[in-house]
Amino acid sequence: MSRIAYVNGRYLPHSDAAIHIEDRGFQFADGVYEVCEVRDGLIIDLTRHLDRLDRSLRELRMASPMAREPLKLVIREVLRRNRVRNGLFYLQVTRGVARRDHYFPAAGTLPTLTITAKSVDPQPARARYETGIKVITVPENRWDRVDIKTVGLLPNVLVKQQAKDAGAQDAIFVDTAGKVTEAASSNVWIVSADGVLVTRPAEHGILRGVTRTTVLDVAASLSVPVEEREFTVEEMLAAREVFLTSATGSCVPVVAVDGRTIANGHPGSVAAALRGAFLHIAEKTPI
Repeated sequence: MSRIAYVNGRYLPHSDAAIHIEDRGFQFADGVYEVCEVRDGLIIDLTRHLDRLDRSLRELRMASPMAREPLKLVIREVLRRNRVRNGLFYLQVTRGVARRDHYFPAAGTLPTLTITAKSVDPQPARARYETGIKVITVPENRWDRVDIKTVGLLPNVLVKQQAKDAGAQDAIFVDTAGKVTEAASSNVWIVSADGVLVTRPAEHGILRGVTRTTVLDVAASLSVPVEEREFTVEEMLAAREVFLTSATGSCVPVVAVDGRTIANGHPGSVAAALRGAFLHIAEKTPI
């Protein structure tokens, strides 16, 4: 079955879906996006993803393409047309099509909305949970507003490839003070020697991940102590556990950083417990 994409009011075969050459997302990376997991026919944490989308649009003074309820209908329709039961949808909004100019286009320029969806085999994710992944650390070199989920992801692309070339699966950014910020497409967590779950505050330097927010709720439900504070690479290397969270991977264990083994080199129990309880806490919206 061929995939179907939504582009500005039309459902099109994926191979025919296109935007104008002067779309500002293409010209300037002047756009935002969301990725949302679908599991067993349920959209995970849809409200929080759409809330974050609204925030990103406000921060960039960008118009919303449509009201919340019609947008939900379109998302569900894209998922149904692609017969996605386990997978994800990707939603992108740009400032629209206009003559190339650094200034914002004229008032009334319509934003561009595209939505795609695809099925994903859950088995590779299960394998990562069982074996863990390896990561490298890299200097933080992104712009200051990483709290906005923009499509300007070139630094992330480059360090992901750097990790792959090094035989790892992800890269963790480290700021000039030697503090961990986040991974290329995930938030970073550690479990300290005394069993406290630690993650960097989301006020500055990281994206406020939706899965991150839900994991905080899960930790509270399991009475796992949490500290939102900065931590160093050295503290991460000495941690009982390190794991990553994102919409496409809840609590992915990290077993090695820069070639150094974390704890005993096996996925830890805290990440497993949080992952096991995640769906009990997360919002689940039927397609």
